[in-house]
Amino acid sequence: MSTTSHPRLPAAGAPVGSAETRLVVVRGNSASGKSSVAAGVRDRFGRGLAVVAQDNLRQIVLRERDRPGGANIGLIDTVARYALGAGYHVVIEGILYTDHYGEMLQRLVDDHRGVTHCYYLDIPIDETLVRHASKTDPEYLAAAVTERELRDWYHEHDVLPSGIETVIGSDSTLRDTVDRIMRDTALSELPARDN
Repeated sequence: MSTTSHPRLPAAGAPVGSAETRLVVVRGNSASGKSSVAAGVRDRFGRGLAVVAQDNLRQIVLRERDRPGGANIGLIDTVARYALGAGYHVVIEGILYTDHYGEMLQRLVDDHRGVTHCYYLDIPIDETLVRHASKTDPEYLAAAVTERELRDWYHEHDVLPSGIETVIGSDSTLRDTVDRIMRDTALSELPARDN
């Protein structure tokens, strides 16, 4: 039987992570490129960076609708805190509407001991529709999300009220955005884990 110890789960309001950990939050409307940015940052960095994806935790793990006070809000916070406590860098990505998730994100940012950067991908609705149509997963396109749903879900310039986010517009390519995050956070200067 293994006696591997696991990090204690930090409580909300308690300091989390270390001076060396990086916390990155990438928010924006559906089809704005959040998942691609998070995957690009992890691919560029390597092992030791956890991606905490709202869609995975809300839709797959909990199968929950996005609503104020939903269980996924606490789950996103818990997973991010656990990973930071275990020494991982963390990228949280999702639509993460300000009115549902803003308070949790602000607490997490305040509690993180290391370097934190938040980004909002501010993509106009017309560009959102073009990006959505270019997705290659036919099941997703046919069954999951329609143009009407994209329009219903769209919240124009839904930035966090504290001003902690860097707004990135549609003129920034995926590569430009990943480069910027790697540079801003200094992840480009840190070693990946070897296991």
